[in-house]
Amino acid sequence: MTSAMTDNSTPPETEVLSLLPARLRAARRDQGLSLDAVAKLSGVSRSMVSQIERGESSPTIATLWNLTRALQVDFAGLLEGATDAPGIEVLRDASVPTINNKGQGCSIRILSPPEEVGRHEVYDIRFAEGGILDSDPHKRGSREHLTVISGIVRLKAGTQVELLKAGDTARYPVDQPHTISAETGPAQVFLVVQDG
Repeated sequence: MTSAMTDNSTPPETEVLSLLPARLRAARRDQGLSLDAVAKLSGVSRSMVSQIERGESSPTIATLWNLTRALQVDFAGLLEGATDAPGIEVLRDASVPTINNKGQGCSIRILSPPEEVGRHEVYDIRFAEGGILDSDPHKRGSREHLTVISGIVRLKAGTQVELLKAGDTARYPVDQPHTISAETGPAQVFLVVQDG
């Protein structure tokens, strides 16, 4: 009986991960950014950025998301060559990437696939009482679609302010400063970001 494990070719995931350090380093240099600048823009420590670029550390999806946003590069472009897995892709609750260094008293879970960063992003945001997410303007023409799952939130987009309760949905332009905050206790929202 012969073994089926005789193929010595490199799995696509391993090949992509081996190319990632050089691609991140090239993207940083193309932007003319130092390691310190990338660390400041991304919230990822300078030492971690350096380790990733040297291939000494494998970044999490959340870390890669933060780096691609800071470097203004397309996530899918960094992972070019990756093959799409057929069928149902499941990301279990404990494995959903989370951003904890944005806002105050809020946890942002990234529900959209990494290749959608910068185009169509989906988030589950959970606010502690008094939690707030204060965002800078996105590029011109960008919009957000926010649905309140629980609690009451205060939404400010530009000079307009709305109080939203569970079940309410708001759609608004985000090429202006905008803020989402928990108004009277904990709250949870579902947010879709469509970049212009």
